[in-house]
Amino acid sequence: MVDKATGGKYLAEVFPNHANPLVTAPAETTILAILLAESPLSRVELARRTGLSSTAVTKAARPLIDGGYLHELPPERTAPGAGRPVNPLAVTPDREFFVGVWIGADSLHGAVCDLRARVRATAERPLDRLDPAPVVAQLAELVDELLDSAGEFRERTRQLGIVVAGWANRDTGQVSHQLLPGWEDVALAEPVAAATGLTVTVENDVKALTVAEHWFGEGIGTEYFALVTLGARVASGLVVNGELVTGAYGAAGELGHVRVDPDGPACRCGSNGCVEAIASTDAILAAVREAAGDPELDLEGAVRLARDGDPGAREAFVRAGRAVGTGIATLVTLFGPERVVIAAESSDTLDLLDGPIREAYAELCFKAAARCPLSLRPLPPEEWARGGAVIGIQALFP
Repeated sequence: MVDKATGGKYLAEVFPNHANPLVTAPAETTILAILLAESPLSRVELARRTGLSSTAVTKAARPLIDGGYLHELPPERTAPGAGRPVNPLAVTPDREFFVGVWIGADSLHGAVCDLRARVRATAERPLDRLDPAPVVAQLAELVDELLDSAGEFRERTRQLGIVVAGWANRDTGQVSHQLLPGWEDVALAEPVAAATGLTVTVENDVKALTVAEHWFGEGIGTEYFALVTLGARVASGLVVNGELVTGAYGAAGELGHVRVDPDGPACRCGSNGCVEAIASTDAILAAVREAAGDPELDLEGAVRLARDGDPGAREAFVRAGRAVGTGIATLVTLFGPERVVIAAESSDTLDLLDGPIREAYAELCFKAAARCPLSLRPLPPEEWARGGAVIGIQALFP
């Protein structure tokens, strides 16, 4: 293990281009990106997928093999008469590690991931104070805890991805956190980099999660893909032509602020009847509390009432699910993704929302586009942190 005091010097020696991308040549970029998601593959298969010649694939792979990022597996026998055995290429997952941290509304969640975005360690801690300087200090402590959790982490880690609920500028390292007071245009990357000795990239949490799912999850192999998150916020990320869509003003994919009911409740964005104003966790809970006449009811109690058949509680979840389904129908009709993943922070609500989401989607989506399947699943906090680590992996590319 490298001593904390000399960690930065060690990184400079092991990674002389510490702040630079790992790969810059287009062929290297293409080969590594494919293998990160679908390793191992033969050179013949890589040539088929990329349109490169086998010679070009071998040339592009050589510096990555020499650097320890790829390795050759033992020869595989081909069919009789098909030629000599082939040596598939595979990513070496432990060659480099990546830390991701999600800054939530009242806590930090962190993860260490390998080159294939597999979570190797996690940690979390409550935020004692919410203004930026103490958060930076607590974040640096969390990163130290993660890097010290296994002997090889510190010496093989150079990238840290931080994700927030709100706006983030990768170029300047500034963020604005929607859920933390006073977090407007906060310079985050520079002080965290100084405190940790790592190269820091900041990103919106939903966009980071979308990249993670596109590169390493259900979005692998798709050119058009969408992710929708349900919880304290309702948000979405879009991939079009294989690239994450940010839009001219960074607001592309704001599914939560699509108006679905002109007479609906007020939304924090200043409008009313938005998907989020109806389908966020707080919105659902408020509706069930009003229907039940119980202002102290918690989410667990609201779920229990709905499952027990309480009409007001069931209606709140049905209305929320239909609002989400309506928003997704609009998104799918406009952008035509091949798949949509819906991830919910509270797994307890999935069964109550699933049916109404699918019903509204089937009713309202343009029929050709409606062939796009929906996949619903839980969204634990460590998945947000994993998204941050994937942003770190993405920083290896130009």
